[in-house]
Amino acid sequence: MNRSHTFSLALALMLSACTPSLTLEDQAQMPSSEAEASSAMSSSSSSTPKKSASSSEAVKKDVSSSSASKKWSADLTEDQIAVLRDGGTETPFTSPLVDEHRKGTFVSADCGEPVFRSEQKFDSGTGWPSFWSPIAPDAVIEDTDTTAGMTRTEIRSKCGGHLGHVFNDGPQPTGLRYCINGLALKFIPDAEQ
Repeated sequence: MNRSHTFSLALALMLSACTPSLTLEDQAQMPSSEAEASSAMSSSSSSTPKKSASSSEAVKKDVSSSSASKKWSADLTEDQIAVLRDGGTETPFTSPLVDEHRKGTFVSADCGEPVFRSEQKFDSGTGWPSFWSPIAPDAVIEDTDTTAGMTRTEIRSKCGGHLGHVFNDGPQPTGLRYCINGLALKFIPDAEQ
């Protein structure tokens, strides 16, 4: 295998690691029963939390409660709900946050909790905002995700919303790449804080 084939294969593997089998656009084009089944499959996957099971499961249960559902519906767009609540993935290179280079804080779109800083952001080339570390170790919840035919570490907000996944192919100092859906974030420039 020559060098260009090796690079192409590595790039394809890196992109597939962030991409589930169906994007939001794919699901929108399906007949409603198929889209609901796909969404149910992705949100009902078995997962083993890295943190205590009771705290992670409590967060997920709280998201399903009727009062939490009403708040989610009132404060978020349909696409944000599809990502944060249903575990969907936005189409790569569609978020304006991919090209956000100002100094500031990225907060979760579901509850406004700080999750990343601009100093931790880097260009991974994947089409999703990427960071080498969260703002603080307890700023996100990590769960094991076995959907899409692979085992990955899912990243959730403190409110239980799906943010994205973390991989071991990032830059130093951590070697991690937090691959995050832009729809799951809001950016607050330092001037506004």
